[in-house]
Amino acid sequence: MTPLLEISAARVFFDGIFSTPRVAHPEGVAIHRDGSVWCGTENGDLLRIEADGSAVSLMGTTGGFFLGIAFDDVDNCYACDLKHKAIFRRDAATGRMERFAAGGIEVPNYPVVDGARGHLYVSDSIGNPGIGVYRYDLATGEGGVWCEGPLTFANGMAMAPDGSGIYVVESFVPGVAFVPINADGSPGPIERPITGVERVPDGLAFADDGTLYISCYEPSRIYRLRPGGSLELLIEDLHATDLAHPTNIALKGDKIYSANLGRWHITEIDLAGLS
Repeated sequence: MTPLLEISAARVFFDGIFSTPRVAHPEGVAIHRDGSVWCGTENGDLLRIEADGSAVSLMGTTGGFFLGIAFDDVDNCYACDLKHKAIFRRDAATGRMERFAAGGIEVPNYPVVDGARGHLYVSDSIGNPGIGVYRYDLATGEGGVWCEGPLTFANGMAMAPDGSGIYVVESFVPGVAFVPINADGSPGPIERPITGVERVPDGLAFADDGTLYISCYEPSRIYRLRPGGSLELLIEDLHATDLAHPTNIALKGDKIYSANLGRWHITEIDLAGLS
């Protein structure tokens, strides 16, 4: 499969190998409403990178190991902490980073905010296969297992554009599952609409037009799936340098921002002019 974009479409947006704070092997990435790019690191640091990539700031820390991160509608940031087996929340009003939820989750990997229903969904990467998704109340942090699975290494997630369910990466299938959300909030039967993602899919992000982007930890590549279309290879870095084991991805306009677990930077990929 030939990539749609040359690797030259990717550039290092922010190089944090020697910055203070250091961008230490980021896994999670999310876009704030002000355009800044936030990420989490292997040291449990939550970092904010200016929208133009000019500087980085420490916004909170747990001393753990952050995986996926996500914002809610009032700019609180939720971060999955591997070391503490918990989800932390940075309160936008106070700036405090506090434990938000745990409830038995073993490997909290990626959070999805469902503001319409008042819930936070979090994938659990324990088991192969194992329990797939936990759900917590956004107001109280209370919750537990939502989708028992089985899912084969549940990883990155994304809410369907119409809110009908959650797409969940199954890294070791490899593929992407879909868990419908019933009218009563319960999970529907697991569907597996996307297969053939080689070789270790990790993250998901939807564009405004419904296009789904799928990032792969190995090899260092990103796929594109347009509505009604077939799976396409968007971009690949054979040397794993500019795009270095991309985990989570986020979109801002015609740019994709990728965390790179294999290095110390955030990558920006220009989609302008792509048909």
